[in-house]
Amino acid sequence: MSEALDISLVVPVYNEEESLEELHQWISRVMERHGFHYELIFIDDGSTDQSWSIMSDLARQFESVKVLKFSKNFGKSAALNAGFKYALGSVVVTMDSDLQDDPEEIPELYRMIMNGGFDLVSGWKRKRNDPLGKTLPSKLFNATTRSFSGLKLHDFNCGLKAYRLEVVKQIDVYGEMHRYIPMIAKWSGFNKIGEKEVKHHPRKYGVTKFGFERFTRGFLDLLSITFVSKFKKRPMHFFGTFGTLSFLGGLLITLWLIGEKIYYHWYLHQAPPRDITDQPLFFLALVAVVLGVQLFLAGFLSEMITQNSTKEDYLLTDKIGF
Repeated sequence: MSEALDISLVVPVYNEEESLEELHQWISRVMERHGFHYELIFIDDGSTDQSWSIMSDLARQFESVKVLKFSKNFGKSAALNAGFKYALGSVVVTMDSDLQDDPEEIPELYRMIMNGGFDLVSGWKRKRNDPLGKTLPSKLFNATTRSFSGLKLHDFNCGLKAYRLEVVKQIDVYGEMHRYIPMIAKWSGFNKIGEKEVKHHPRKYGVTKFGFERFTRGFLDLLSITFVSKFKKRPMHFFGTFGTLSFLGGLLITLWLIGEKIYYHWYLHQAPPRDITDQPLFFLALVAVVLGVQLFLAGFLSEMITQNSTKEDYLLTDKIGF
């Protein structure tokens, strides 16, 4: 497209063959009504149904539709990261492909980014059309994430979000980190983060792709992203600090034991009550020194890995429209 794009819609897809054409029609109506120049990027995250075939047909029929295909199911984070890589619109909007997110929310999300001065606007599904088994754990998850991040958002896991283009080009989303994009954006220097209450529809087709285990993984990911965001550019600060404390602790204990033996032998002219190797402190000192050295080595290795690593671990097998 030669015209500048107002909006890039990034939509991960995993086995949603029933909803894709309806979603495309709904998005098209909203975009045309508001006069937006846009692109719709579908990412097939290893679907095993007819999703890829339907997306491919849409891409061949409509210039605004672009599709990417993964070799297997790499997860929502990898799909979003791939979409962010190819997005060109001034505002990037993400949404789920199951028709539970409402495209009618997109114009206001766009306005909040372009006119409201926000870097990121997160949707808030205040009234959720999900079973109790999803809503209660989600409340606990959001409360924990608010505590860790300092962000006063109600719904970190809402798929409907809008970003300034610069934000998605600066952040890396990998593993299962899509739940924590507002945190990643904040720690990357994008502090103007807002929230908008959005409509949430009941699931119309198929079944949810997420089980209860996502909440366990979510908590572990929260610990991981907290550590990575603070120390990914300086891992030696973390490992080196604990390594230094451990090494110095072991060294001080060793010096104490040596000093005690010298005191008994040279000052009191008698053998110490116990040999050094018979004292528990000797083994504690040995463990502390060895652990300190290992932590230093871990820090150095992490520094080298940080300089050469990449988070793009997905494999694209096809793309249409780019």
